[in-house]
Amino acid sequence: MAAHYRLRADGADLFVRLTPKSSRDALEGVEKTADGAAHVKARVRAVPEKGAANTALERLVARSLGLPSGAVTVVAGGTSRLKTVRIVGEPPTLAGLLDGLAAADGC
Repeated sequence: MAAHYRLRADGADLFVRLTPKSSRDALEGVEKTADGAAHVKARVRAVPEKGAANTALERLVARSLGLPSGAVTVVAGGTSRLKTVRIVGEPPTLAGLLDGLAAADGC
């Protein structure tokens, strides 16, 4: 089974499928794409202009995991729906938090 994140020495990379211009900001569990890759489904109210949706995603992930906003950064997929979000922190702690996203429905 594909994981929705990858641990790094200084944290983790979270794989996200973002829907901007939504009616609410929310993380909605994990979905699998046709190629077998897993992504956290995310929705933000922000529009995809001038990085507003990416900034909203960073804040949403940080708030959902109980981390400071500076610990979360979009590092790949800036103009794509599929994004990689880097989270700085202790890998074992982050693994527990990120596994919780997979178990949650309507984070």
